Amino acid sequence: MKRFLWLDISKGLAILFVAYFHFFRTYFEHGTVPPADWSGLATSALTILNLVWLKISGLGFHAVGVFIILSGWTLMESTTRRAESGRVEWGAWYRARFLRLYPMYWVAHLVYLFSPFIARLEPVDSRIILSLLGLRFIDIQMNFMYLNAAWWYFSMLIQFYLIFPLLFWTARRLGPWSFLLIACAVGFFARYLLLVVYPQNGLWVLGGFAICRLPEFALGIALGMWQSGSPARVEWFLLRGAGFVTGLILYPAALQLYDGIYRYIFVDFATGACCFLEIAGIAGIITCFKGPAKILGLVGVFSYGLYLIHQPYVIWLGLRIRNQPVWMFLLIFVATLAVLSAWGMLLEKATDALVNKLIPTKKRAVTESSRKVDH
Repeated sequence: MKRFLWLDISKGLAILFVAYFHFFRTYFEHGTVPPADWSGLATSALTILNLVWLKISGLGFHAVGVFIILSGWTLMESTTRRAESGRVEWGAWYRARFLRLYPMYWVAHLVYLFSPFIARLEPVDSRIILSLLGLRFIDIQMNFMYLNAAWWYFSMLIQFYLIFPLLFWTARRLGPWSFLLIACAVGFFARYLLLVVYPQNGLWVLGGFAICRLPEFALGIALGMWQSGSPARVEWFLLRGAGFVTGLILYPAALQLYDGIYRYIFVDFATGACCFLEIAGIAGIITCFKGPAKILGLVGVFSYGLYLIHQPYVIWLGLRIRNQPVWMFLLIFVATLAVLSAWGMLLEKATDALVNKLIPTKKRAVTESSRKVDH
């Protein structure tokens, strides 16, 4: 299965941005950046840089939207390749995906339960059963963020996997533009119902009801189709600066959508798309440098493991370094992410190796194929 290096780099940048955001939020949870104590122009420049840094740091959660887009993209691309080489056996497809997702997810629970240096903010009780099943949307207020808040994404992802054959068939039948417009209409209507008509817990819109995030996932599916049809054109836009500049121009407008309940219907799609354009543009630059591209691409390949384990670690450490200056926080962050990336990679590789050893040999190729494209 062909891999696109810039896609792996984008995944690496996205997961590092998410992990940085969780670390940053914990570090400044009960405080703010100390004001600059210099004078004159230097003070103005430092103040501006300080504000820019704080603003960008606070947008780290938008990278979750990037993951939703990339998940739709890679899933569409891999399934299309299989469809073009023969009939898609959906039973085997589901088996491969769930063998890919669930074992590492369960390993992450073991890490949470037994690893040192973990922030354990909630008691381990009967809710862990629903967590292990991935059904965190049941009694959503109590379960969606249980133990490790980042795991809510898993609950949303399995919903998308369950409906993907329908999305795949519809996209192939209608074409990318019509499919994207219809999917956005459905997703925005679901958000309208849950935000305005029948207001519900905001966790449903976050991803408890996956249809509320369908616009981002559908954008990824459409991008995967456009990539297959015109790869040079798509990559030129995303990787050569045009997409980055477009995202930079549109980002302020996207942030305005946080004001007002009706605007909020569109905010996740808008901010996720803008963040994707920025990350893809940066990935395009990084591909020009062999060393950084190789490292970040590797982080992206194993981003799933880092996503599953990182948050309790960075919360534990962030709570303990609040008295450190900002420069020390940044140094600790770099070292911590290097260690956690290696740890997540080791766990994911070991888990995949164990799964491939335990499943029947004749079906192993299907699971390994899904490993190459998912996340």
